[in-house]
Amino acid sequence: MTTTFSSTRLEARLDGELNRGLWLVKWLLLIPHLIVLTLLWLAFTVLTVVAFFAILFTGRYPRPIFEFNLGVLRWTWRVWFYGYFALGTDRYPPFSLGAEPDCPATLDLPCPERLSRGLVLVKWWLLALPHYLVTAFFFGGPFVVWRFGGGLVTVLVLIAGVALLFTGRYPRGIFDLVLGMNRWMFRVGVYTALMTDEYPPFRMDLGATEAPEDGADGQQKAGVEP
Repeated sequence: MTTTFSSTRLEARLDGELNRGLWLVKWLLLIPHLIVLTLLWLAFTVLTVVAFFAILFTGRYPRPIFEFNLGVLRWTWRVWFYGYFALGTDRYPPFSLGAEPDCPATLDLPCPERLSRGLVLVKWWLLALPHYLVTAFFFGGPFVVWRFGGGLVTVLVLIAGVALLFTGRYPRGIFDLVLGMNRWMFRVGVYTALMTDEYPPFRMDLGATEAPEDGADGQQKAGVEP
C-alpha cells in the first residue's frame, strides 16, 4: 500500500524533564503572546483576503504574504505547544515569525508555485466542511488561536497535566495522540488559509515527527523516550 505524505510538516520534541507545576500558571505567562497573536491574526485574516483575490486572478499566492502568514502559524504552533494544546515544553516561545529550527515545536510548508484559481472559491468552506466537523470534536470549535477549548485535546492535555503534577512524567501515548490532533488541525488551517491545494488527509499521524517523504518508517519519535 502506498502512503501519501503531507507537505505541511508539524513536529515537536517533548522536554525530557518538565516542571511538575509550571503548567498551572502558563496561562499567565502566555498573556504577552496572546496580545501579540491577536494583532497578528487580524493581519493574517486581512492578508488572506488579499491572497484570495491574487490567487483568483493570477493563480499565485504572493510570496511576502505567504511568508508572513506561515510565520503567524509557526508562532501560534509554538505557543500552542508550550501552552494548553500540548504542554510539551517549558521553553518559553520566542517572539518571532521565523522558522526557529532550534525550538522544540516547528512547522514547515513550501510556498506553492501555482494554485488553482477555481478551488480558491470553494476549498475554504465547502470542501473543508468534513474537516471542520472532525477538528470541532478535537478542539471544541473551529480553528482557534489561543482558546483553551472543550474538545478532546482539552481532556487529554488536562490528564497529562495531572499525571505530570503527581508523577513528573508526561504519558507517551497522550503526547503522541495530542500531536496527531494538532497536526490534523494545522493541515486544515493551511488548506483553508489558501496556502496549499493539497487536500488534508483524513489521517491522524501520531507522534513527535512525521514519516519522511522517501517512505522510511520514521518510527523513532524525537525527544520522546520509549
